[in-house]
Amino acid sequence: MGTDVSEAPPRQALHHLLGYPSDLPGHIGTHGALAVAMRGHDSWQAALGAHLESSGLLGRGGGGFPSAAKLARARADRDGGTLVVNGMESEPASDKDKVLLTRAPHLVLDGAQFLAAACGARRIVVCIPEGRDGVAAAVQHAIGERRAARYARVGEALVRPPDRFVAGEESALANWIDSATALPVFRPDKSVPLRIGKRPALVHNAETLAHVALIARKGPEPFLARGTAQEPGTCLVTIGGAVARPGVVEVDRGTALKDIVIAGAPIGSPRALLVGGYGGSWVGPHDFETPYASVPLRAIGARAGVGIIVALGAPACGIAETARITRYLAGQSAGQCGPCRFGLPAIADDLARLAAGESDPALLSRLQRRLAEVNGRGACRHPDGAVTLVRSALSVFGDDVTAHERGEPCAQSHMPSTLRFPPATVR
Repeated sequence: MGTDVSEAPPRQALHHLLGYPSDLPGHIGTHGALAVAMRGHDSWQAALGAHLESSGLLGRGGGGFPSAAKLARARADRDGGTLVVNGMESEPASDKDKVLLTRAPHLVLDGAQFLAAACGARRIVVCIPEGRDGVAAAVQHAIGERRAARYARVGEALVRPPDRFVAGEESALANWIDSATALPVFRPDKSVPLRIGKRPALVHNAETLAHVALIARKGPEPFLARGTAQEPGTCLVTIGGAVARPGVVEVDRGTALKDIVIAGAPIGSPRALLVGGYGGSWVGPHDFETPYASVPLRAIGARAGVGIIVALGAPACGIAETARITRYLAGQSAGQCGPCRFGLPAIADDLARLAAGESDPALLSRLQRRLAEVNGRGACRHPDGAVTLVRSALSVFGDDVTAHERGEPCAQSHMPSTLRFPPATVR
């Protein structure tokens, strides 16, 4: 027997993403039925755009693009395209979307349904990478529940792109769905819509869609009651590294970096925080009070990115750790351009030599020159993220740089990484 989805009312008006039942009956009992929320279809579509505009919701996938503007652009091209749920989470240090899609898959899928109906998309495709079988099983089960209950208005399907760092970029996903080639495209003008075949594609991160589902049902007020006036709402953050309780937490935008890390129980006093993931920036102790929001983070050369904060503890060397990350990023290149194919390995080599205390007076100047040559010249933004990471390391870990330039090798450069990226947990 199918689930009765006709009249179930929502139980609460709070805006938070985790802690709800993961099954469809529990989801409906908490949030109300999708069909009820979409009554008065034409007026509802206009209201959704207004709600998103009022909420100020920014995308949670790394780019931080306003969700209302993205919807308005998609509505202008109502050609029955595809809405893509980006659940790739290609950053190795991140677990937030895995947790969300496991614990609240229906919230993400409902957000996709709302946007698909608003922009005229004919299908919804959920992308979970190969190797993430537990997440894929949870999403597939949720899709099966929805089909059995005839709950969803737009067809939902799960696909499994390759588990590669660059495969999670939105143009790479559109390419993979279209041609099974998970390569990103350089798009200086983001207003140009993505295409799958001849029809438009709208790609949204899983967390963004969960926020959309709540805003569409409850209006912008609960969302606006969280966070700051300039950047409202909550966000999911993966805390890792030198902490006793790594995992995923939901925090208000604007929460101080140090207060987020405290939730993970840091082991000792962190030397630095890696904010934004492998394409993010190192932040020194003097900036730990910085609010976790776009403008204040930008002021210190950082960004929220994909929702990652990794604590670097003693005796870890920031240069050695950055060299390891850069080597990984070089290996994850799409291989489409010189800056990725040749520039990133060369930068990783220079960092490894610097960490080893190699005696070469030209090493640092050569590294700086290579960073300048790579930045902004890639076929996608992948090399730019690596440059941002390395430049922040040279600044924040200046003492390490000076010591290594004097020929003092770093013992940690030949030891396993002190950064821990554990399986997802939720608190």
